Amino acid sequence: MTTTEKTGGIQYWHKIVVLLCLGWTVMWIYRPVLTAIFPEVQQTIGPQSNTELGLIASCYFFAYTAMQIPAGILVDRFGKKAVVIPGFLLFTIAALIIGNAHSIMMIYVGSLLAGLGCGSYYGSAWSLSAENIPSQHRGFASAIINTGSALGMGISLLATSFLVKSWGMPWEYMLYIIAALLLCLVAGFALIIKETQKQKQNQSQSSSAKEAVTSADEPNAKHRFFSSQMVASYIMYFATCYGYYMIVSWLPNFLETERGFTGGNIGSASSLVAFAAIPGALIISKISDKYQNKRLFFIIVLELIAAATLLTTVQATTITLLLGGLIFYGLFGKLAVEPILISHVADTAPKTNYGTSFGVFNFFGMSSSVIAPPLTGYLADLTGTKMTGFYVAIGILIIATLLFFLINMRKHITN
Repeated sequence: MTTTEKTGGIQYWHKIVVLLCLGWTVMWIYRPVLTAIFPEVQQTIGPQSNTELGLIASCYFFAYTAMQIPAGILVDRFGKKAVVIPGFLLFTIAALIIGNAHSIMMIYVGSLLAGLGCGSYYGSAWSLSAENIPSQHRGFASAIINTGSALGMGISLLATSFLVKSWGMPWEYMLYIIAALLLCLVAGFALIIKETQKQKQNQSQSSSAKEAVTSADEPNAKHRFFSSQMVASYIMYFATCYGYYMIVSWLPNFLETERGFTGGNIGSASSLVAFAAIPGALIISKISDKYQNKRLFFIIVLELIAAATLLTTVQATTITLLLGGLIFYGLFGKLAVEPILISHVADTAPKTNYGTSFGVFNFFGMSSSVIAPPLTGYLADLTGTKMTGFYVAIGILIIATLLFFLINMRKHITN
């Protein structure tokens, strides 16, 4: 089936966009859910230290990050359905284990399995996107897919706040709901995803044949995972994700302990980043699709604006300025630039190895989720303020943007 073929008046790639958006939504309903209900969880498993609770997220992100490259290789070899369906079934089992946990160790095991299961998704999702979405719509479609993460985070924060904290629903039910949603997604993957004959042939080709298919004028195409342009993208994505996961992990605590926010104001202010990202990503990606030859320019400008908005947030002397900084970071930060970066990678990666390419790409990005939270905490203990962590994130983003610019300009000049 081609990207232009229609079934019931809807093109296949439209279905892929909706399906992948729902995938990110459910994954992001899960990611912050335990953090939001730690007090309720501890009523079941007993009191735990902050370090022990923090290890829950560490188990998930370590497993998720470690799975990126193996999952990408498996996608290229066996296809998307053969990787993502078992992965999400494992994710479902993990949610049920956590929902039935009576000890912190059971939650650790569940989080580890959840990370492994979710790790199957990125390479599968963006391979499907790159192979099926027309180039002229790729940025906007990628932004729609990416809005699932913002929607999921918002749904998770609101659901835990109202269902568990306000209405007294047992916290375990949140995990059961997630498991049910995952089973619906597995059914969607099985029914909608189709491997084309060309893709099946690519999966069975030898490495030399794949190299020949990729490009006749690139004899070393199989090594393009680490071409200068791809390395620049990895560096850029690491820096982009570093700032984002630093915000996700520490912004609520920063607002409470260093800016005087209390109660519901903390959650409301923190969610501004996620909800502001939705219109920002859609509008900017639509413009970038119209000017595809300016994608590098969009990436560089957006990254610099993101650095400036983070600086505004951390140095703000009034609540209005601080909230403005958070809103503008949402509009121009990770979720706005990520679809354009993904489109750039899709244009420069080996066409027969999209799964591995996106797996390596996301491995570098998600490595920051392992490093940023504990490093920010360490710097806060060392200096007495979490502002230091913000400054480090800003510095990393500016340096990475400069390297991205220089590497791509060098490539442009040599061509």
